[in-house]
Amino acid sequence: MPTPGESKLVLLCAGGTGGHLFPAESLAIVLDRRGLTVDLATDHRAAHFKFPARNVYLIPSATLRSRGPLGVLRTAALLTFGTWKASRMLKRARPAAVVGFGGYPTVPPLMAATMRNIATVLHEQNGVMGRANRMLAARVTTIATGFRTLKNADGPVQSKITFTGNPVRPAVLEAAAIPYDSPRPGGPLKLLVFGGSQGARVMSEIVPAAIERLDPALRARLEVVQQARPEDLDAVRATYAGLGVKAVCQSFFPDLPARIAAAHLIVSRSGASTVAELAAIGRPAILVPLPHALDQDQLANAGVLESAGGAITVIQHDFSPERLAADLADLAGLAAGPHRLTTMAAAAKSAGTLDAAERLADLVIKTAGI
Repeated sequence: MPTPGESKLVLLCAGGTGGHLFPAESLAIVLDRRGLTVDLATDHRAAHFKFPARNVYLIPSATLRSRGPLGVLRTAALLTFGTWKASRMLKRARPAAVVGFGGYPTVPPLMAATMRNIATVLHEQNGVMGRANRMLAARVTTIATGFRTLKNADGPVQSKITFTGNPVRPAVLEAAAIPYDSPRPGGPLKLLVFGGSQGARVMSEIVPAAIERLDPALRARLEVVQQARPEDLDAVRATYAGLGVKAVCQSFFPDLPARIAAAHLIVSRSGASTVAELAAIGRPAILVPLPHALDQDQLANAGVLESAGGAITVIQHDFSPERLAADLADLAGLAAGPHRLTTMAAAAKSAGTLDAAERLADLVIKTAGI
């Protein structure tokens, strides 16, 4: 353990995608504010990410992509090597606790931590526990959840669970302070469309075609902000220009939380971070879960917001221009009036957990006994 007067260390472990790194970043900020030192263990994908940590360790890991014997052996070998390397790092760093946020890069550090009897906390962002986290659940000290229910956690694992919510970025907390500005009859209807950190092809294919099918009076009210892949941008912009729709289309929005706050309605995927941010800010959404996920985690996430009344879930098979046009007309048309969206916004807000990072920090400190 640290010498007297030295700040105690918490090692955070996260896969190198925004869905894992964003909640880890939020926790890091709170732990730093409480006088603790933070290090990060991750993979090469996070090299461009400016994470608030003293040290960043790249730990070898692998995802089980192939079911064949060679693929299994390769994954096992890399995870074993990563665990050995992580164990050596832990011996030097001597953290008081190790916290994992999912993804296979979390497996070696958490496995090594359990072998060294270091306090461990596993945070599951989704409504269904992912494969990497399932590998670790029986070994870790405690489990924090982003949602109040976790569908595939068995009895022994359930006893370890504490609900904290999904930590959200400071920019989300700022956006959450902005009240929902209900659309006015005949006034602008602000639509935000995105499909994850890289944008989704399906959004570029379906959303402009759906808007083309709207009644001209409703279409004239639309102000669209859409994230699209670079290779889709020209086609998406051309469609909106041809329809006379006011639109801003980019491949990336660095100010996405503020864009969410400014929107009347969102059409998006339903990753854990997206759902957490929609709930924290309190904005209605049409959610299209990623269809090919093995655990169908995005479907479970969308179901949480839909059950609260803050979203409509549309599986991708049913996500057609005709279906989306009908949903847009129903939500924003004269029959529903603006009150439907306002009610959904309030329902989404009721499902948010603004103090999730603080709650998770409390759990980490309690588990580590620091």
